[in-house]
Amino acid sequence: MLILAAVVLLADQLTKLWAVSALSDGERVAVIPPLIYFRLLYNPGAAFSIGIEATWVFTLATAAAVAGILYTARRLASASWALVLGALLGGAVSHLGDRLLREPGLGRGHVVDFIDYGPFVGNVADIALVCGCAGLVLLSLRGVQLAKVPGEESA
Repeated sequence: MLILAAVVLLADQLTKLWAVSALSDGERVAVIPPLIYFRLLYNPGAAFSIGIEATWVFTLATAAAVAGILYTARRLASASWALVLGALLGGAVSHLGDRLLREPGLGRGHVVDFIDYGPFVGNVADIALVCGCAGLVLLSLRGVQLAKVPGEESA
């Protein structure tokens, strides 16, 4: 889980570093037209720029999600859940880093988005978060146990 989280974090931050250095704010560069473009945006809110006046709320919620994932990970029951939580953790930590370290300031930083696919503009962390959420739903629907129950012996 931690290895996948680190890979997601590193890939997201490196691609954001590239985007900030290579793209002009608002410039649209064709990658796979008409499906995918690169376009640099700084997102103060959540998905679709919802809540742009409450960036600090997203910072707190993301920190709580990271803490919750790390707490749950202590008793993971399957490799599938480790992959799901690794993707979620990597994406959340990367976004938390943006919120804490980017302009306009501590806890209010804007997330760098640059992958433009139609009505959405996101980043590598967003892709990991969406995949992690889809995995979470699938594992839950299949009834795959998330965590070992304390005192329960492994089969």
